[in-house]
Amino acid sequence: MSETTGAAIPAQLTPDEAAVRTAAASTTTTHGGPATAVATATATGPGAAAPEKAAGAPPSAEVAADESRLAALGGGVARWLAALGGAFAIFTLFLLVKGANPVQVYADMWTSTFTNQPSIEQIFIKAAPLLLGALAVVVPARAGLINVGGEGQILIGAVAAGGIALAFDSSLGGGLVIVLMTVGAMAAGAAWAGLAALLRLTVGINEAVSTLLMNYIALDILLYLIYEPWKDPNGTGQPTSAELADAAKLPYLGTTSIPVSIVFALVATVVVAALLRYTAWGFRLRVVGGNPEAARRAGLPVALLLASAMVVGGALAGLAGMVHFAGVEYKLRTGITTNFGYIAFLASWLARHNPVSVVLAALALAAITVAGDSLQIDANLPAATVNILMGLVLIAVLGWTARRKSNGGAKR
Repeated sequence: MSETTGAAIPAQLTPDEAAVRTAAASTTTTHGGPATAVATATATGPGAAAPEKAAGAPPSAEVAADESRLAALGGGVARWLAALGGAFAIFTLFLLVKGANPVQVYADMWTSTFTNQPSIEQIFIKAAPLLLGALAVVVPARAGLINVGGEGQILIGAVAAGGIALAFDSSLGGGLVIVLMTVGAMAAGAAWAGLAALLRLTVGINEAVSTLLMNYIALDILLYLIYEPWKDPNGTGQPTSAELADAAKLPYLGTTSIPVSIVFALVATVVVAALLRYTAWGFRLRVVGGNPEAARRAGLPVALLLASAMVVGGALAGLAGMVHFAGVEYKLRTGITTNFGYIAFLASWLARHNPVSVVLAALALAAITVAGDSLQIDANLPAATVNILMGLVLIAVLGWTARRKSNGGAKR
């Protein structure tokens, strides 16, 4: 019997985990390649037993382990602070080149963004579609896919919601229309992302390329509809659809101007985190993303898993389009998404595709977006200046906070 087939499989592993470990060992033996990613996924898969402490371990060893964890945490925080400090230092140089007073600019940004209620509410309003759009990147990333099509999927979701509103908001109750818009937008976003998955699986077109190009097709579809069949005949001349009926608009949270879209986004975050962490589907996605060859040898349906990851991501982006349409815009128009899909892509990478950390990343980028108004109004800087700040923060955090492997290589 070979070394691979004779390897002992721990009794506590699920059938999926046992098969993947055997396949990963076979891949390593046959090809000489590492199976680290699969081993990690297996160790954290559903049903994995928590490691037991060694019997009779001296207290000093436990104290040393705790101190090591605290040191690692402190080092991580220090790297984050250094990265953000570096980003703002470079942005300060940019402000000086543009002839602006950095101290005054930062003071105006802080005052206009965090010291008045309307601006704070705007942060949460913008964070909702950003968070959903970021989750649309997180899920495919677990399977090793890069979904750059959040912008188009959000647009298609908004178009689907707008079409359902035009058809039913005058004849059905508001609550039922909201449900129909939610289901329709998620289905449209899923189908749009599913098309990219189909191209990847059938003709080998990289999903990063196809989803990016499909963003422009989605924009053309929106423009055609609001310029031709869906143009509001009673409008002001601008190409928009008719306004959503009041009964079908998303309600606000209490006395604020924040729609319940942020609740949609937070619930979706909890669901996605649970699916990826505690279900067999989430475990299988990690296996496919870590070692597709081992996943195939273990008998996992790799093509189906890749397609499902893209479809779920598209559905989340479609939901982002719906909540923004029904909670903020109320009508389809040019520029309805204001680049939410691209900023959400940055948020996912900023959080390293962690569905919990992405909440903070979405809020941070939403705050920077709101602060961009101050850069224009108070500092008389171009609108694109805020994009420079976002880019610097992303590059700094990804580049300077990378954990290091023992051999010196960067590790995400």
